[in-house]
Amino acid sequence: MKARVKWIEGATMMGASGSGHAVVMDGPPELGGRNLGVRPMEMLLLGLGGCTQFDVLHILRKARQPVTDCVVELTAERAESEPKVFTRIQVHFIVTGRDLDPQRVQRAIELSAEKYCSASIMLGATATITHDFEIHGL
Repeated sequence: MKARVKWIEGATMMGASGSGHAVVMDGPPELGGRNLGVRPMEMLLLGLGGCTQFDVLHILRKARQPVTDCVVELTAERAESEPKVFTRIQVHFIVTGRDLDPQRVQRAIELSAEKYCSASIMLGATATITHDFEIHGL
């Protein structure tokens, strides 16, 4: 896997993934940014959300669970001193579908957190990560 980050100006950067996709990152105005993109640490949090959602949906599809929507809401706290690593992350799943089995949803989240989601396992080295979910029926 490869990626490239090019400095544009101030605190603005353009990230390019090895798969050919781009994203703008920027810092806050008080640090020279112009608020043109997500902060780099926000990208890490987004990566965790995408990684675990991908896993959970894959597991639920294999279990023939009729998921019609899935939202992952993440809330993180960071250390007060440098390096300001994530210290606590809450991952909340909102899963929608008809007659979803809560035990299968819970198990899919556990499997992602404990076995499949590389981002979760890496960030779990510095942060306490907790998970919960709610199911919305159709």
